Formats: sequence, structure tokens, C-alpha cells
Amino acid sequence: MELKKLLSYTRQAVDDYKLIEEGDHIAVGISGGKDSLTLLYALAGLRRFYPKKFTLMAITVDLGYDSFDLTPIKQLCEELKVPYHIVKTEIARILFHGDSVSDKAVKGSPCALCAKMRKGALNEAALELGCNKVAYAHHMDDVIETAFLSMIFEGRFYAFPPSTHLDRTQLVVIRPLLYVSEAEVKGFRNKMKLPVVANPCPADGHTQRAYVKNLIRQINLDHPGAKKQLFHAVLHGNIPGWQTDVAEEKENSIRYERKSIL
Repeated sequence: MELKKLLSYTRQAVDDYKLIEEGDHIAVGISGGKDSLTLLYALAGLRRFYPKKFTLMAITVDLGYDSFDLTPIKQLCEELKVPYHIVKTEIARILFHGDSVSDKAVKGSPCALCAKMRKGALNEAALELGCNKVAYAHHMDDVIETAFLSMIFEGRFYAFPPSTHLDRTQLVVIRPLLYVSEAEVKGFRNKMKLPVVANPCPADGHTQRAYVKNLIRQINLDHPGAKKQLFHAVLHGNIPGWQTDVAEEKENSIRYERKSIL
């Protein structure tokens, strides 16, 4: 995917859901994966021409793995002229009791606790650095997968909204990559040669989300275009936070008329 296309989809989501306002100080959560690095590129590019001026601060929560080298991320942030802050934690030790390859921890799937602690550390750092918003790198496939997870494991039709106000901290979480598919993110990673840092977590790939991702992939293989329809269902499913001021579907065609990548 070309940078121009990425910026177009990002701006469309930002405009549709009013994700950025004048004077916003936005913390970008950087895990080191392809999604967060694509988000960093998108917002750094949007910053150059978007009519509402905003600033960026890249933040990585270091979980404490010895093999987690963030040097390439630092270099990328310097190239994009985005300040970079690393939050040191011992989350890995807490989750795996010092054993980074614990089979018991993998089977127990500590993902929910890990996510809660990571988000807490990220939000705390964002507040300390003067940010009022935090950008997450959730893309279109994440939205669809979350809806499936909610239906299968919670018995309800739900997907996280484009923006979320956190009452306790008064931070606002925004998700500017909602109109970008994972396939496009992978294409952008390859084209731009993003310095992806491998995920050292032993539970990676052994989660309910990984199961649902494979399930949706198979459904889309059996029924080409199904993924497009699933995203359309979220957009028009009356889920709180997904409504926009755009009245005509033809004006929103970017959201679901994406046959080439869905």
C-alpha cells in the first residue's frame, strides 16, 4: 500500500468520527509491531497537512524481555520527527514468574492481564507527558475479530468504537486505522521496510483472537467477500460509538467497497 492511500484512509476515519481536534496532544502506542508502526507513519504524515493542528508523542511500554531491542524504533521516530518515550516495566516477570517460556503461562493465556497492565502503563505515561489522547493501532480486521469474539464468548454483538473516553483519566482513546485492512498494513510494512521488532511473548499465537482470526480467514476463503460484509455489519449494527453524521452510504463507500483487499 502506498503512503498516499494510507493517509487517505486515515483521514477519512479521523473526519468521520472526529478523532482529532485542534491542539490535541496525541500519544501513539508503539508495540514495535507492523500495526503500530503503520499508525505512527499515518499520523506523522497527517500531521503535515491536516487543518486541525496536533502534536505526537510515541510511547512504548517495555515489558521487560531481554531480547526486546528498540533501537530501530528510536531511529524511525527520529526520522519522522516524533519524540519517543520508553516506559520500563516488569510485566513479563509478573506474568511468567521469571520463566519466559512457561508452558503453564501460555496455556493459561495471560493476555487479558497483560493488556490491562500495558494500557495502564501507557495511559499513565501519556498523562505525565501532557497528552490528552492515546492512539491505538486497531485496524479493520481487529474490528471484525472483536465482533466475533464478543458473539462467541460473550453472547453479544459488540466491537470497540472509533473513540473511547476514559472517565478515570479523562484521556480519549482513538483508533485512526479502522478503514485500513491487515492486508494493507502488511503491504505497507513490506513497501516501507518498517523496522518491526519481533514480539517476544511466549503466548503470542496461542490466544482466542488467533483462533478467531483463522476462523474468519477460512470463512472468507469459503465465501469470498464475507469479510467486507462483516465489517459492513459492524458499521450498520447500531453499536454505540459507531454512528456518524454522514447520511448517505455512497459518501461512506470507503468503509466497505474494498473488494481488492477484503
